[in-house]
Amino acid sequence: GLACNANHRELRVIYRIVLVNKSLIKMVAASGKSGKSPRYYPAEDVKAPKPSYKVKQNAPKVRKSITPGTVLILLAGRFRGSRVVCLKALESGLLLVSGPYKINGVPIRRVSQAYVIATSTKIDVSKVDVSKFNDEYFSRANDPKVAEGEDEFFAGDAPKPAVVSDQRKADQKAVDASLLKAVEAVPMMEGYLAAKFSLSDNDRPHKMLF
Repeated sequence: GLACNANHRELRVIYRIVLVNKSLIKMVAASGKSGKSPRYYPAEDVKAPKPSYKVKQNAPKVRKSITPGTVLILLAGRFRGSRVVCLKALESGLLLVSGPYKINGVPIRRVSQAYVIATSTKIDVSKVDVSKFNDEYFSRANDPKVAEGEDEFFAGDAPKPAVVSDQRKADQKAVDASLLKAVEAVPMMEGYLAAKFSLSDNDRPHKMLF
């Protein structure tokens, strides 16, 4: 038993010497590259951090039933139940939609395709220029900042009215000007977009054709 313990101790000492020699070799190699002598020598071999692999997430695919010009029904948010016109799909997978604002009060905004119902009704929006709209356009960094006074600070977390910039108002008018012409070209389309979508107790949504 004593001989076995002595052998284990010798092996541990040899193992530590090998680790120290490895660390010294690494330090000498590093100092040779930088031209400076190492400031300290680690007692044990320092493990190098493992490289992290970052997986790039692709934008979700848009459903085939949703194309530019498709009339959508919003299912969530402050405008739920409203009908809007899909203008295009953004790089993030969100949909760019508009009411138009003059008809049902829905401004240009982004919505998730998970919270919309795609109808079979379509409008020709080929003449509506939406090239300037992307995900960065809706970034909060672009929103105008309003300085808060002492009264606003002590008001707490009370809801504050949204501040819309003049640039966004001008963009809304420009888009609606072209979109309203496309809506007027389809009979009864303006009334269809202005009407809210709702269900009664006897309705069967799974049997409906939108």
